[in-house]
Amino acid sequence: MREKQGDLPVVIVGAGFSGTLLAVNLLRLGARVVLVERNRDSLARGLAYTTRQPEHLLNVRASNMSAYPDDLGHFQRWMGFSSAEQANRFVPRLTYGQYLREQLMAALASAPDRVVIKEQEALRIETLPDRQVLHLASGERIEARAVVLALGHFVSAGLPVLAGLAPPVLVDNPWSAQAVEGLEGVEEVLLIGTGLTAVDVALSLDKAGYRGRITALSRRGLRPRAHALVGPVAGQVARPEARGSRLLRAVRQRAEQVGWRHAIDELRPHTQSLWRLHDTAAQARFLRHLRPWWDVHRHRLAPPVAERIAALEAEGRLRFVGGKVLSAQMQGGKARIGWRPRGQDGVREMEAGRVIPCIGPEGDLARCDHPLLRGLLESGLVRADAHRLGLDVDHVGRLVDAAGRRQDRLLAVGPITKGEAWEIIAVPDIRRQVWDLARYLTHSHWVGGEGL
Repeated sequence: MREKQGDLPVVIVGAGFSGTLLAVNLLRLGARVVLVERNRDSLARGLAYTTRQPEHLLNVRASNMSAYPDDLGHFQRWMGFSSAEQANRFVPRLTYGQYLREQLMAALASAPDRVVIKEQEALRIETLPDRQVLHLASGERIEARAVVLALGHFVSAGLPVLAGLAPPVLVDNPWSAQAVEGLEGVEEVLLIGTGLTAVDVALSLDKAGYRGRITALSRRGLRPRAHALVGPVAGQVARPEARGSRLLRAVRQRAEQVGWRHAIDELRPHTQSLWRLHDTAAQARFLRHLRPWWDVHRHRLAPPVAERIAALEAEGRLRFVGGKVLSAQMQGGKARIGWRPRGQDGVREMEAGRVIPCIGPEGDLARCDHPLLRGLLESGLVRADAHRLGLDVDHVGRLVDAAGRRQDRLLAVGPITKGEAWEIIAVPDIRRQVWDLARYLTHSHWVGGEGL
């Protein structure tokens, strides 16, 4: 006998931060949940928190890392933090992974009859008039009243210019152990990218005992700025009325008055609404011209990390440069790199014994090797957003199909919704998104306030 639509579970595909937290909130609200995750190591951790390196710190203070918007002190209590000094600590990401896993285990223990975890690959979604059916690689079919894609970050598909390089000189995955192994006799390591991923790899190389030179190269050579030792202290301000270049001027003027960190932090509550108020053309101009500067000021380094990076630079072991890689070939067991420095016409060459792309996650769905997404795209059930940052969704998270129709029973959360929300990769943003979606899926969104 088929279950009634209202009795069916919500199926979540992906059990990283977004999927785990959505499951926890749905269970808190009385729903049935099936959590599908193909990679056991990613369960309740995802890409960001699977690291085993203690030098990889969170980029957000402990005081703002609670998993719950209705209990902002939860993570501090879990860590045993109480004083203002400890609230400003930046803890290892592996510790936060343990915190997330414990939240999931506690939710499972509280509602064992309402949750199932499937460690399998999701292959296909079948849309029926009153339900969705998820097909797994094992042949199993799961009927659902809604399916939510919580696929997290996608590993970059790689850079075509590096196609002529081979392992172990080229290590495509910056998070793999191979990135920091087998470096005896290697005089230079080239990191393609100068953002947070490159910083993590530089720290890991240093921790592993590498004493050669590290070059981090990106188009502009920008590196992430550092958090202040104490903060944030930004108070509530009204959403700016300016748009486009006028908004940029207003933020610059505000930064001259209160400092750039304070000016950026004041925007945090309004970033998503400001993004939505700009049309597609204005958003594209931002991405083309201003995104690199926004990223390095908004997504900052923990002070201890910034200090260590500065020390590596002062020792001459790390340099950040702006430029473009033009060619890469194997020669004598090394990579011969041809590159053009930013603002110059001439081409330079360097030799590197190890090349590691650190260009961040992939957003263009056409470059993602994910069987479920491929099938959804081919069937027209989903489409890319206008900027190819991820999936096209509305403000609720409902996926938009190829014909522009919103789908009430096929949704998405987390970084793959970046095109709609822009700022949706940090814990404070995602925890609010999944909290709102859990209430929507359980018809609890009419409840006022943060709590129930």
